[in-house]
Amino acid sequence: MTDDAKPDRSRTGGTQAGGDAGTSCPVPTAPDLSGLTVAELYPQPPCSDYRRAMESADAEACARLGEYMLLSWYDRDRDFESPQHASECHQAGAVPGYVDYGLHHGATLKVDVDGGRFVFFYLPVDL
Repeated sequence: MTDDAKPDRSRTGGTQAGGDAGTSCPVPTAPDLSGLTVAELYPQPPCSDYRRAMESADAEACARLGEYMLLSWYDRDRDFESPQHASECHQAGAVPGYVDYGLHHGATLKVDVDGGRFVFFYLPVDL
């Protein structure tokens, strides 16, 4: 193969079937929060643990949504999320799994307690 006939691998690291240069994957970006209300809570004194943070976040969700469902959450103190293992598929991405889950399951409210220490995503429930 002459230099002129070599496939261009500079952008993708390889070629697709048929020898054409493929397109590269887009760079991960921050999640689209445009349809979401974000409430930031900074209780004083700061929450002692996850349960106290959840009580504060639930009260905020009840005040804003009435009936609600907690879809997903994150506890930075313990590096624990729900649904469990949601971030395993997102290790190389810009969006943590619990955020992606909440957004793609209809969350309309994000409650952030203590600057990201505890984060909760809620869906209003129409009864």
